[in-house]
Amino acid sequence: MFPSTLLFFFVIFLQKYVSLASDPDPVQDFCISSIGYSSANTDHCKNSSTATVEDFVFSGIKLAGKFGPTGLSATSVNSNIFPGLNTLGMSFVRADFEVGGVNVPHFHPRATEIAFVLEGKVYSGFVDTNNKIFAKVIEKGEVMVFPKGLVHFQVNVGDTPATILGSFNSQNPGLQRIPTAVFGSGIKDELLEKAFGLSSKEVSKLKKRFASH
Repeated sequence: MFPSTLLFFFVIFLQKYVSLASDPDPVQDFCISSIGYSSANTDHCKNSSTATVEDFVFSGIKLAGKFGPTGLSATSVNSNIFPGLNTLGMSFVRADFEVGGVNVPHFHPRATEIAFVLEGKVYSGFVDTNNKIFAKVIEKGEVMVFPKGLVHFQVNVGDTPATILGSFNSQNPGLQRIPTAVFGSGIKDELLEKAFGLSSKEVSKLKKRFASH
């Protein structure tokens, strides 16, 4: 049993920890960073009188970007490239899929995502902490939400290109792609062999594939 004093401070600490577990609420209208990159530290906001409408407009997702080997082009719009988002607790992504294109299993450690299908037909889903899968084909005009920190994925199952617009409740949600995190991070071969039932040759092949991604 905790002494009452220790219990009191533990509860205070827990409340403080929970309050810091997501982006803090802004304490002013906006904060355009004055230090060359976005920072949640409002000590580095430039004078609001020097802000212009261009600080709050981003034109970098008019078109799809470069497609990767999985048939996906994803352009993030976070506070690092769009200073107008700084301290506002949100960000955005445009994801384009070639026919058969895949957004590999991944997760965002700091944000919930809501995805809107702009064009196409996409098999989309996530897996909860009980390893239960929630997945279905969503089409143009439909929306799906991916809870914070849960592994999720998409694949274009239509016969035309597809586009998804995603919104996050963090200015910098973070991204970890499962294949790259597992096989491209330098985890020892012996562990990977035992964890996945793979041979040394198979592990080496996967490491070589994901090392540069």
